[in-house]
Amino acid sequence: MRKIALIFTLILVGTALFANGADDGETIKIAVVGVHSGNLASYGIPTVKAAELVVADWNAKGGVLGRQIELIVEDDVCKAEIAANSAALVVGKGAVAVIGHTCSGATKSALGIYKEAGIPAISPSATNPPLTQSGDYPNFFRTIAPDDAQALTVSSFIVDQLGLKSVAVLHDRQDYGKGFADFTVSYLEKQGAEVVLYEGITEGAVDYSAVLNKVAKSDAQVLVYGGYHPEASKLVQQMNRMGLDIPFVSDDGVKDNTFVEVAGKDSEGVYASGPMDTTDNPMNQEAAEKHRSEFGEEPGAYFPNAYAATIALLTAIENANSTEGQAIMDALRANYVDTPFGNITFDEKGDTTGMGYSIYQVQNGEYVEL
Repeated sequence: MRKIALIFTLILVGTALFANGADDGETIKIAVVGVHSGNLASYGIPTVKAAELVVADWNAKGGVLGRQIELIVEDDVCKAEIAANSAALVVGKGAVAVIGHTCSGATKSALGIYKEAGIPAISPSATNPPLTQSGDYPNFFRTIAPDDAQALTVSSFIVDQLGLKSVAVLHDRQDYGKGFADFTVSYLEKQGAEVVLYEGITEGAVDYSAVLNKVAKSDAQVLVYGGYHPEASKLVQQMNRMGLDIPFVSDDGVKDNTFVEVAGKDSEGVYASGPMDTTDNPMNQEAAEKHRSEFGEEPGAYFPNAYAATIALLTAIENANSTEGQAIMDALRANYVDTPFGNITFDEKGDTTGMGYSIYQVQNGEYVEL
């Protein structure tokens, strides 16, 4: 499917480049691509809602460059092969930039297509370090710190705060989960901890008792998991059933209310890293209130990151006075912009300056920043 998508993209590049640079008086099209259905939809749908709120505000004030902004929303189901096709579709529809994707593996699959079309993509949640650090994707930006920073936060918390030195590490074998796990192992070892078990699990499996028995036999004092909430929910439930009473520490793929809802009482005490809490920021408070007013519920995972990404992207188009891809990328790196995370800009690699992670714990049915 990826080959078909790439061929499709090449056919559409001429159209895309015209849309990318031409001021034809029509709407400026921004794509929002991510996981909008399935088990991981709670990670992607908040990005759509954030983009809708920001775009509504801008359009009410005249849009950008005197033109209204139109969102093109595509669901990649967090699958690499579908993400490539989704990327080709939004390029063909004339998107001048992309907010997304949600998952690191899907993002990697799509970035080459956006690079070929000459348009930027800015993700609120794709944390795999090579996406920026490899240098392969100069068109990629993100409003979240990469997994090496997240892994360092987790390893330091385990060693310095929990005082534990014998660690079992599991991951879901995917770009995001395994990448986080690899960096965590590296930092744990540098900090004097011993990784007594390191193993991948099968995503979507029903029974993880075999690998949890290995964890128990390893005499690990703590279990670290790299991956998303569906597997984490099963792991903590099965740990409690078998009496494996050790701390469970995970990543921002688990720091989501859906994990708490699915795992129920078994989620109590679980630790997970996540973007620093910026609820004291006035723009964050205003954005959250708009979300409650418009959608009748609290914002979900990565909502402030997506809100920041949308503001940064539209501001870059305005500062560049152009919808040409390279001009937008240059403007993203050259200017600061006010967001729910404060005044941010992007470095040469595409990472946001000054962003980091905190450790959260489920207490009385909700995540609390420690």
